[in-house]
Amino acid sequence: MAYGARRGLRNLWVATVLGTLGLGPPLLAQQITIAALGDSLTQGFGLPEDDGLVPQLQAWLQANGHPEVMVLNAGVSGDTTAGGAARVAWTLTEDVDAMIVALGGNDLLRGLDPEVSRANLARILGEAAARDMPVMLSGMRAPGNFGPEYKAAFDAIYPTLAEEYDTILHPFFLEGLGAGADVGAARAFMQPDGIHPNAEGVARIVAQMGPYVSMLVGRARN
Repeated sequence: MAYGARRGLRNLWVATVLGTLGLGPPLLAQQITIAALGDSLTQGFGLPEDDGLVPQLQAWLQANGHPEVMVLNAGVSGDTTAGGAARVAWTLTEDVDAMIVALGGNDLLRGLDPEVSRANLARILGEAAARDMPVMLSGMRAPGNFGPEYKAAFDAIYPTLAEEYDTILHPFFLEGLGAGADVGAARAFMQPDGIHPNAEGVARIVAQMGPYVSMLVGRARN
């Protein structure tokens, strides 16, 4: 049975139970679960649990009209796009209705070939597409020190794949810090390592990213 059909049967069963209990459609909306597949930026490296990306995003969604949504933390510190591709299949259980993909930063730190990163991300998006699952893809941008050709090739990965797989594109994960690709310009919002955002930085990222996740919720409802 296809993933979308199984999910539909699950929701039908919930609707039947709720109807029997005399409970209305708003409770049915509580079935939306989003898996956030990422690296240390998603996992919440260096922060108290409540200050990480997933808890702050969960709180933003609740405050902005989506109390029915649960965000699962599928971030693994140090993960590359290859790591995400290797674990996406078992991350997407039947309870997951949508996925956020935020990978690529560690590929940049290692200077990996953009074509390799692209192939890994395509594998992740392909897995979701096979399950009829909506995705929000959050982009990364290469710094200038890799050279213009590398930067152009890497930066093009995310919009190209978003169009190919019809995913929601959040153009740049760190956009909320107001620094473009220059993380150094946002030092006040970074931890001492200069790589990971502090709690205030995460709050800014979430505030900028939130509307895109709201779009993802809308797709998961349909």
